Amino acid sequence: MRDFSTGSRAGRIATYAVASLLAAFPLGTSWAQAPAGPLPPKPGVPIQQPPLNELREKAQIRVKVELVNAPVTVRDASGELVLDLTERDFHIFDNGVEQKIEHFDLGGDPVSVVILLETSSRIEALLPAVRKTGIVFTQTVLGQTGEAAVLGYDDSVQTLLPFNSDADKIEKTIATFRMGTSGARLYDALGEAVAMLRNRTAAKSPGRRSVIVAVCEAADTGSESKLGQVLREAQLANVTIYTVGLSTTAAELRAPPKQSGPPQIGPPGTFPLPPIPGTAQTPTTEQQRYGNIDLMALAVWVVQHAANAVHEQALEVAATATGGTHLATFRDRSIEKAIDQIGGELHAQYTVSYRPAGTDPVGYHEIKVQVARPGVKVRSRPGYYPAPPAS
Repeated sequence: MRDFSTGSRAGRIATYAVASLLAAFPLGTSWAQAPAGPLPPKPGVPIQQPPLNELREKAQIRVKVELVNAPVTVRDASGELVLDLTERDFHIFDNGVEQKIEHFDLGGDPVSVVILLETSSRIEALLPAVRKTGIVFTQTVLGQTGEAAVLGYDDSVQTLLPFNSDADKIEKTIATFRMGTSGARLYDALGEAVAMLRNRTAAKSPGRRSVIVAVCEAADTGSESKLGQVLREAQLANVTIYTVGLSTTAAELRAPPKQSGPPQIGPPGTFPLPPIPGTAQTPTTEQQRYGNIDLMALAVWVVQHAANAVHEQALEVAATATGGTHLATFRDRSIEKAIDQIGGELHAQYTVSYRPAGTDPVGYHEIKVQVARPGVKVRSRPGYYPAPPAS
């Protein structure tokens, strides 16, 4: 018998060719079976697209909001907090559609707080007063079950203390922080605080409330983040921002009197907000318009456009956009009083939570809270903005 292993070169090639064909088309496989990969498109024939409803489902998955927490503060006509409401007294609407309340609480949910302190030399005269606030934070803001991290910022953002429930460590960190450079990267610091709270809530417990208390001036210098984008992320992470403004204290007491006027919310010579229907935008009409500015409308606009269209109003807008409040300070000792007021509100605040249903998944969502009690004033966050999926 002839040994093909030592046969002619032509015989070896023929043998290898038959083996290759058998490997490519095993026995029992139909010759007409479609190839495993996609067919290349034929010239002039449009490429088939997925069904429209499939695209919408993918978009919904990418922008799905699991749970929306709405902090609700209710006060009576005299400004006193209302503390005797029940879940049945509340109705919450998402883009006009009433939602089913999944969780309801009055001041009892534990809080995770990022204490955000401006350490810039710009406010050197106020730093001794800020360093005295540690005990107010631990006793009135955190309560028995709260925890806090401490961030400082100037030309950079520094973590002075990671999340901790040890009151002594928190108080010591605040009492001993050092003055930094002359920068003030406020928006970057707010963005870092939001990220810390988002990660903390995801890792620890979704039932905790996420709060930022920022003790600072409104100025921002050199941030890479935009305020509007930071506030979008804060809304989606259910973070409430409280701000204690320092820009109206020593600076104003030492400076000569200046002519008062409406707040500047955009670069000079520009009109950052759309015109009132039926009117032309001129410096005069805009000055009259902003003289009695609607902070809620401005907060919504800044979030929708992810912009830095505010300057002197940055702290007020951040608080309004997330359901918190802004407290300006006029004397050094009032810083502690402002923080104490924030703590009192946090532990007398209703939390209403729901999973969005019956509304478009993308675009701005307006939140409305109604309370079945005549004559009360209700404050909550105005909404949230799930951005459309990237194309």
